Amino acid sequence: MARPTFVVNEGLREKVRHLAGLGVPQDDIAKIVGCAPKTLRKRFRVELDRGVAEANAMISGSLFTAAKAGNITAMIFWLKTRAHWRERPPAESPVAKADGSDSEVVLVLPDNNRDPDLTQILRDAQEEYFAGKHRRQQLPTSGS
Repeated sequence: MARPTFVVNEGLREKVRHLAGLGVPQDDIAKIVGCAPKTLRKRFRVELDRGVAEANAMISGSLFTAAKAGNITAMIFWLKTRAHWRERPPAESPVAKADGSDSEVVLVLPDNNRDPDLTQILRDAQEEYFAGKHRRQQLPTSGS
């Protein structure tokens, strides 16, 4: 016995368009309107596509309005998705290079003329630190 013919009417077309716009999966829409998923895609292709497009347009409009009204999160989202802005990766650390070697970091201490003895002690400690670090890099590794 053959399956009964699925009858499409304007009420079903509107329902499919609305459900597609809400993001309901096509298999679930097919169950709701009472047809097979393949039949849904064949008979309601325009409504499925239009429902999604209309919903995206409505949400885009709301997002744009929110961004224009000063919603920072909406602005950031819009710029990242629509204007292709990206956050830059952090700048390469001056201490560790990509090849694993360390480069010398110079710490410039302010001379505020409050305690010249303390300033000199800190400068000496910095020089001693980097001198020790330089010596450790020059030592041959054991076991090779």
